[in-house]
Amino acid sequence: MNFKANAKIQSSKHEVQSPKDQRTKTQALHQMRLTFLGTGTSTGVPSIACDCETCKSDDPRDKRLRVSVVIEHAGQTILIDTSSDFRQQALRFGLKHLDAVLVTHCHADHIFGLDDIRPLNFRYGALNVYANERAWVDIKRIFNYIFEPSHFGGGLPQVIANIVTPGASFCVGSDLLVTPLEVIHGRLPVMAYRFNDFAYATDLSEIPPATIEQLRDLDVLVLDCLRFKEHPTHLWLDKALDYIDKIKPKRAYLTHIAHDVMHERDSAKLPVGVEWAYDGLTVSDEH
Repeated sequence: MNFKANAKIQSSKHEVQSPKDQRTKTQALHQMRLTFLGTGTSTGVPSIACDCETCKSDDPRDKRLRVSVVIEHAGQTILIDTSSDFRQQALRFGLKHLDAVLVTHCHADHIFGLDDIRPLNFRYGALNVYANERAWVDIKRIFNYIFEPSHFGGGLPQVIANIVTPGASFCVGSDLLVTPLEVIHGRLPVMAYRFNDFAYATDLSEIPPATIEQLRDLDVLVLDCLRFKEHPTHLWLDKALDYIDKIKPKRAYLTHIAHDVMHERDSAKLPVGVEWAYDGLTVSDEH
C-alpha cells in the first residue's frame, strides 16, 4: 500500500519536458560512446619491479590496466573482454548492467576476469558471451567449473555461449549492429569487432585484406600498438600507422600499450587524428 501511494505522489510531481529536452535525451540515447577501461599490455603499466621513466610516472595516463572497453549505444551496454583487471575496472567505471560480452581471444589478460561477471548474474541472470569457436575451446578448458560444475554453492558465472564467425553480423538490441572481423595475432586468429561506424582491433600483427575492406568508412578505429620497436605478434607504431593510412578512419586511438610509451612525451610522435588511448578516456560519435 505504501509503495503504491509513493508511486502516485512521484507521478503527480512529474515535470513535462520541452521538445528540446526530449530531443537532447533522444540524441544522447542514440549516441555511440566507447570508454577505455584499460589500455595496457599483458603485464599492465606500471610493470612489477620496473623502475623505468614510464613506470615511475605521475601522469595518470601512464597508469594502464589490461585492455578492455565498454560500448554504449541505444540503451545497450557491451563489454569487450573480461580482462584480468575486470573487477577493478567495473567498479571504477560504475558498471551497473551488461547486455553482452564480446571476446577477442582467450589469452589471460583478456579473459581471466570472467568469473567476476557473477554480481551481474545475481541481479540480471545469465549473460550472453560471444567468441569464435577457437576461443570457446580454451574458455571451456580454463573455466571448466562453469560448464561442468563439480560443486554447488558459492555461485557460478552464468554464461550463454554464442559462437561468432568473421563477417556474420548480429544485433544487440534493435539498433546496434556488431560485425566480427578476423585479424591475426602471430598465428592465432583473433576477433576484431565493428559497431556501426566504430571498430575495435587489438592484439594483432596482421590485418587481412578482406578485413581492411570491412573497416572502411569508420568514424573511430581503436587499434593495437604495443611499442615503437618491431614485435612478432603485435603492431608497433610504424606498422599501426601504415594500417591507419590504408583504412583511413576519421579518428584512431592506439591501445595495448607497453611501458616503452610515455603518454605526454610520445604524443608528439603521432599524426593529426591519431592519439594514444588512456584508461578512462571516452570517445563518442559527436567528438
